Order: sequence, then structure tokens, then C-alpha cells
Amino acid sequence: MALIGIDLGTTNSLACVYKNGEIILIPNQLGKYQTPSVVSLTERGLFVGEAAKNNLILHPENTAASFKTFMGTSKVFSLGEQLFLPEELSALVIKQLVSDAEKFLGEPVTEAIISVPAYFNDSQRCATKLAAQMAGVNVERLINEPSAAALYHRLAYENKDGSIMVIDFGGGTLDVSIVECFENIIEIIGIAGDNHLGGNDVDNQIAMFFCCQNGFSIESLNNEEKAILYKQAEKAKISLSSNDTATMVLFAHNKEYKLILTNKLIAEICRGLFDRIKKIINQAVKNCSRRPIVNDVVLVGGSAQITALQDYLSNLFGKQVHVSPEPANAIALGIGVYAGIKLRDENMHDIVMTDVCPFSLGVGARHSTEDKTVYMETIIPRSSMLPCAKEKMFYTLYDGQRALNFKIYQGEQYYVENNLELGEITVGVNPDKAGNQWAKVTFMYDINGILYVSVESCTGEVKEKEIVNEKLHLSHEELEKSKEKLTNIIQSQFNSDGNEIIKKLVYLYQFASSAEKEHISYVISDLENAYYSGSPIICKKTYERTKELVKEFEHNISQEINFEDILSDDDYDFWDEEE
Repeated sequence: MALIGIDLGTTNSLACVYKNGEIILIPNQLGKYQTPSVVSLTERGLFVGEAAKNNLILHPENTAASFKTFMGTSKVFSLGEQLFLPEELSALVIKQLVSDAEKFLGEPVTEAIISVPAYFNDSQRCATKLAAQMAGVNVERLINEPSAAALYHRLAYENKDGSIMVIDFGGGTLDVSIVECFENIIEIIGIAGDNHLGGNDVDNQIAMFFCCQNGFSIESLNNEEKAILYKQAEKAKISLSSNDTATMVLFAHNKEYKLILTNKLIAEICRGLFDRIKKIINQAVKNCSRRPIVNDVVLVGGSAQITALQDYLSNLFGKQVHVSPEPANAIALGIGVYAGIKLRDENMHDIVMTDVCPFSLGVGARHSTEDKTVYMETIIPRSSMLPCAKEKMFYTLYDGQRALNFKIYQGEQYYVENNLELGEITVGVNPDKAGNQWAKVTFMYDINGILYVSVESCTGEVKEKEIVNEKLHLSHEELEKSKEKLTNIIQSQFNSDGNEIIKKLVYLYQFASSAEKEHISYVISDLENAYYSGSPIICKKTYERTKELVKEFEHNISQEINFEDILSDDDYDFWDEEE
């Protein structure tokens, strides 16, 4: 029985394991560490990962991506005739990562630690746990993404005590954390974030600029043309991290359009986005439990290598910011470190890491009977170190009042209607003059993000409640129904060896030469015909004669393409405090 770590990303997801004193990234079935967080359901079957990402162009109406952005909401994704919630799609990604991990480790995976953006609220965190439940994996611990990155950075590059700012710029989310490091203690002292700001927004800005420069609108493109345009934008963005220029090409409206991009032009196109990042950085500093003196700024996340962003931040701080040598893997590696801590490994047992409450927690209250609107009375302020416990006294407002009702909220807005309601508790009091009867409210928030509320009235009545989003507590029947839905899709569409081979061939196709593409296309068609025949014998025979061909394709293509991520080996130190 294994415990793994999962970096469940907006654009890509990774899995890792802590074993024999090492943090090991787990390769997927294509030998890559990153699995695109994309799900596609076509008449040919269910695809998760790289093959599904290719279907964004081939079958956009049957493919979903960036669904992490909508976790905890009621948004529904349509994949053909079937409807999915974001957590159901995330469950399919988790299930794929677990399946790859079990093949790699040779043992069942029963538990996982999953990372979430630091600024995920209660609904989003609960939806993440629910996705794991649907995938059949137990998750006791969620860890904030920048906290995981800070943990890995500290252990991998420990040179000096001091403070670091971790800017985690992923595909769809931005998190900023300020971390103090002293000997074996890693303490998060402030966080801020935006769950709707990431590298995908850079792609959107580039795509809109491309259309504007060529005299047409995105809305005038069909779905396939849009998918190609966004893929071109992403490729150009990645190319500019190592080249001075990048060229985008799109064939649409019976005409070929081009655009040459530079990092200077990207900086102009994305100025508004970068200014939003600046605001989040300012907010993170303001949210600190004590004034920080930052020694180092570290960029992590899949979008950390955008040169224009690095230049913007270096100008902002007046010093060169550092990009983690493994920016796309830093969070997963940090989860691996935390897994070692959780397993009480002898190399990790002395490490102490604290985290903070991402949002304020409180109850609705009124100052007087004349108040028309209920305001937020904060009990646990955001950035409070976890675990923590706080209490406050509340008094009756009316003569003859017989009860005190407490609705519990999460958020920073003054009026509770603009915050997230988590639950409520009511206790009785004796009828008396206003202000004579009271109740003491105690909030206890643990390291796993579980809030316990205790209310004790002056009459001696005590009520306690564990405040957990109701979505996390599906009934046994509801959970089994959800699991059955996902399992049926997987078993009916995903279990044949032929389907596995088709997925691999679809992936290889994008890297093949013209001659190889024609050959691969023929082999895919042969496999599909076998699949549709419904004959197990035909499927088996076709699969057997195809296996060696696939190995040949892989060998030939790998001579030209490096399938592993190209990672920098450059090391760096903290900035000197004197600077």
C-alpha cells in the first residue's frame, strides 16, 4: 500500500513518491512526468492526458481542459452527450495518475497528498477531496502549492536562514507566499493569490493580439481554428523563453496569417496581466503576520519561464528574481518532501513546517437592532498560523431573546452576504434584558483545513460542530453512484489494450515525419476497425501485430525528439542579506 503526492494542476498534473530516502517523480505511460489535465470522450473511447490534449484540436466539442479553475462550482462540462462536474473530470485525472503510479511502483496506491492553490476556499478544497474520493483514493491532507514549493526549495538549496517569496505562476492560478526559514523550521507567514490568473491568460492575450493585428476577431473562427490559434500562442510563449523571436501561423478564412513575436512585445501585450500579479504580491506582503524582509524571490510553476514576466518582476524588485531549476516540478517535489515527513522518515522527522489560514473565518453579527445588514465578525484572521484556536463573546440584542444563532463564514468582505457561508449553530438562552445573556464562540482550525466550532451559552448549553462543506459528505449511495459512472466510462472505453496503443500512436503522430505520419495513420485506422468489429479475436490479433510497430515508431521518433522535459541544472544561492 503506497502513499503518493499529486500536484493536480490546471494545465498539467504530476505524481511523486517518497521511497528509500528519495523523492521520485513518477512517469506516466508515455515516460513523461507531466500529464496534461485534459479529458476527452469520443466514440473511440476515453482519453486522459496527452492524447486528450491532441483532441482539443481534433474533437474540441468532446474535450475539456482547465476545469480546475471551476472546482467547487456548479459549472457543467459537456463531453459529447455526457455531462461532467469539474470534480468528476479531476477524478479521472487523479485515477490516471494513480494507475500510472501503481504500474511504476508495483503496488496499490490507497492514499495521496494533493496540492491546491493557497487561495482555494473551502468549497474548492472540498471539491478536490471529493474528486479523490470519486477516484477511490483517501486524502487526509491538502497542502498549499507555494508551501510545497518552498519546502522543496529550502531542502534542495539550503544555504542561509532568511525569508523567501515564492511566486507560483501556473497555467490557471497565481499564488504568492512569503516564507521564513530558520534551521529546521519553515514557516509560512503570509499568502495571497488569484484563482483566475495564470499562463493560460498569457495565451489568451497573445491570441487576441494575433487576431487584432490581422484584422479579424476570435469569434469569427470555428472551434478547430480557435484550438489551433491557442496552441500556436502557447508554443510561441514557450519558444520565447529560449529564443529572441517566435512566429505564429494560422490558416483561416481561406488565407494564411502570420505574426512575429518578441519578449518586448509580450511585455506590452501582457502589461495588464503583469500589473495584476504586482497587486497580488503587494497583498501577500500586507497579509503577513509580521513585516517580512525578503532575501530571495523564487519563481515556480509551469509558466515561470516566461522571460517577459521574469524581466517585469526583476524590474519591480530591483534585483534579479530566480527561476527554480525545476519550475514545473517544484510543487510535486515539495509534496514528495511532505510525504517523507508524514511517513516519519528518519531524514525528515526533524523538519517542522507551519502553514497559515488562507481566509478569515468568523460569524455574522449586528452592532444593534437598527442594523439592516449583517456584517462579518472575524474570529480567526487570515494568515493566522495553523493550527489555531480563538474565541469571542456575543450578547443578546433584544429584550426577551431566547436564542443566539451563529452563521459561520469564510472571507474578507465586510458584509457576510459577500462571503462564503460554511454552516450554522444555535444555542438557547434565558429570556432577559438585552445584553444580559451571552454565548462564547470558539473556533479551532487544524492543519488539514478542518474547522471545529464550539458554542457555549451562559445557561451551560454547549453545541459543537465540525464545519465541513456538505459536498464532501456525499451519502454512501451518492458516492457509489458517482464512482460507478466514472468506472463504467473507464471500463467500457479504456480497458482494451488496443485503446492504449491508439492513445500512444496519437501522441507519437505529432512528432512524426510526413512518411511516418502516413504509416501511423494507417495503423490507427487498422486498430479502430478492429475495435469496432466487436470481435475479441480480431482485436487481439491486431493488437499483437501492432505492438512491435509501435516500438519501431517510438525508436525512430526518439532519435529526433527528446521526450523528457529539458530542465536547467543551474544552481543559485539566496541573495546576501546585506544587499
